Amino acid sequence: MRASAEPGVIVHGGAGRWSLVFEITREANLHINQDKIVAGVAEASRRGYRVLEDSGSPVDAVVAAIRYMEDSGLFNAGVGSSLDASGQLGMDAGLMNGSTGEAVGVARVRHPRNPIVLARSLLGKTDHVIIACEPADRLAEKLGLERHPGPSPRALALYKWALREIEEGRMESVWRRNQELARLLGLLGDTVGAVAIDHEGRIAAGVSTGGVSFKLPGRIGDSPVPGAGFYAWSNAGGVAATGRGELALLTQVSARAADLMAELGDPQLSLEKILSLVEDRYGPGLGLIGFNKNGEYGVAYNTEAMPWAYTGGLGDKWGFWRQ
Repeated sequence: MRASAEPGVIVHGGAGRWSLVFEITREANLHINQDKIVAGVAEASRRGYRVLEDSGSPVDAVVAAIRYMEDSGLFNAGVGSSLDASGQLGMDAGLMNGSTGEAVGVARVRHPRNPIVLARSLLGKTDHVIIACEPADRLAEKLGLERHPGPSPRALALYKWALREIEEGRMESVWRRNQELARLLGLLGDTVGAVAIDHEGRIAAGVSTGGVSFKLPGRIGDSPVPGAGFYAWSNAGGVAATGRGELALLTQVSARAADLMAELGDPQLSLEKILSLVEDRYGPGLGLIGFNKNGEYGVAYNTEAMPWAYTGGLGDKWGFWRQ
């Protein structure tokens, strides 16, 4: 491994229509606002970086950052996970070690409070890449992981809003392939993600999500799929995606972005180029964060907003609204 990389942790709280989220949660008297979201991603990046400072691995730094966001209830992950069209939880998460190339995704789980911890518990301990549904929940239970407390006030508020919009005729049924509806509901799927790199150039990436709000039961997005929702390779870079998961799946956006960083060297340019290519084909709806192999970071998104924060040797940074 190299000894010249700049250590750091970068996180995102999800790309999408945050103004709508704030509007819905304000009506429900939940007082979720920009300041709380920014504070949440900033604290998540700091917690991840502390793991690196304590000589922990980038994998554990990613888990620490994501776990904080899962526990906060502010984001569509863990405690704050959204509900599907039947009113049920179905959470996804994934984690990749860029030093070994190993990755694990868990999909459609309901038991664990922290799906990212389930992914961490399985990383390097199974030959499988994705484990889903009831068997994954049984593993979480056998491993003694804390049980999910059930739908949060945030998730219930978003679910009830979608039901009301449909019942009062302001939306077509979610069962139709309506592009405007897909964009509206899909961009409420504010996945959380993190990428970490240590001074030796070891990289890890991970994500966690409740999935698209009001999704069809059984839907699995990009978050448990390496190369789509997340990707890490220490000789190239690490990337975490958010937004319309179907676009990330169709384009394997995270792996392509990391490979382009290895080719171009510039993480910001690489993320912007990949995002532009995807938008030309499918339209907007994605956000990306990532590091190149030297610890330089990039942030790109073509949605209304994406809260993000970086903690590391390049100075603390954060952002929210699209410029």
